[in-house]
Amino acid sequence: MQNPEEIVRRFYERLAAGDVAGVLDLIAPDIEWTTMWHYKVTGPGLVGIVDGIFKPLMAEWSQHSLVPTEFIVDGDTVVSLGDFTGTHATTGKQALARYAHVWTIKNGQIARFRQYIDTLAVEGARS
Repeated sequence: MQNPEEIVRRFYERLAAGDVAGVLDLIAPDIEWTTMWHYKVTGPGLVGIVDGIFKPLMAEWSQHSLVPTEFIVDGDTVVSLGDFTGTHATTGKQALARYAHVWTIKNGQIARFRQYIDTLAVEGARS
């Protein structure tokens, strides 16, 4: 079984590769997902994450990436610090926002996710 940091690293790798099915394989069916953006998990489990997070994110940003630059690990908790970059699909403006993600790993899957991001930097590209 992979350690918590490896699971989180794999999440980012699969996301960057566009492997949504692979990303979802890493997530527990009853995950608790909290974001600071206007994207919200709208239903239970993985369907709620796809419909409330991934679909709107991909529709709003013509290009985007999450690049972790640092990992801090304490038992089953992983904090990743990094950069969100994106081109807004409507405005064409670029965003560069620092983020902190807090992950909790249980039984080899992501059981909890909390996002903290520079929402002002993101909003600047949206308007």
